[in-house]
Amino acid sequence: MNTYLTVFFSSEGATPSEVAERLQMLGFEPTQGNYDFVYKWDSKATVKDALWFADKIRATLDGMHVFFKIETI
Repeated sequence: MNTYLTVFFSSEGATPSEVAERLQMLGFEPTQGNYDFVYKWDSKATVKDALWFADKIRATLDGMHVFFKIETI
């Protein structure tokens, strides 16, 4: 199970390198292609796990003036 993350930056917000550093502290890895980052779950994630993780991502990016989109497959 993987959670994919797309980040939308603002010229008024944090730099991409600052955002990447914070996301990597959560366990995300930068990736190429349709998504910017991927988090590889150790076990099968539930909807409850994915929602908890989305809350954690939001709290981590708070104040950085970025938008994000997640997809857990």
